Amino acid sequence: MATLDKDIFGLKVENHELVKLAYDAYLANSRSSHAKTLKRGEVRGGGKKPWRQKGTGRARFGSTRNPIWRHGGVAFGRTGEENFTKKISKQAKRQAVCQALSMKNADKAVIVLETPAKLTGKTKDAVKILKDLKLEGKNVLAVANEKTPEVLRSTNNLPNVKLVRATYLNVFDIMNADAIVFSDAALKVATKWLKGEEK
Repeated sequence: MATLDKDIFGLKVENHELVKLAYDAYLANSRSSHAKTLKRGEVRGGGKKPWRQKGTGRARFGSTRNPIWRHGGVAFGRTGEENFTKKISKQAKRQAVCQALSMKNADKAVIVLETPAKLTGKTKDAVKILKDLKLEGKNVLAVANEKTPEVLRSTNNLPNVKLVRATYLNVFDIMNADAIVFSDAALKVATKWLKGEEK
């Protein structure tokens, strides 16, 4: 039976602030900045002054593309160059992953496959493993030490299974999974990585 390291899977998490920080950082760093609005100088039209400066009794305007006019430009809108990234140190990120794994282990949601999974590249192989583990219909995070073509083909067509390498574990995937399945080799790699012992 595989032994789970207590420094990774046995932490007592009393404060979830670090996990929340890592979760938000993952979402922020995945966010793209494509939205862009047109400023008054970029909106088509508005070349002619709407009416003369003085004598009409109305407020002065130089362009119909003023932001307060209909069909005008947007003041302080998106430029498409916004940076939403949030920085979190490597040590804090690994600690957050350890805390998330500890919480999942406390819920008995961490499973280790002691015998190597026999995956030939067919989806039915992965389905059989899930059925044997009684994980059908659940969101499963499968952790492998290496993404081989056979493993990828076996899991790609399963919408409720996400495959990640052991050194790419993150709080977002862990917290959103109903079960986390490690291969024995992946568990060893993840343990070394989270302890900072990787080469």
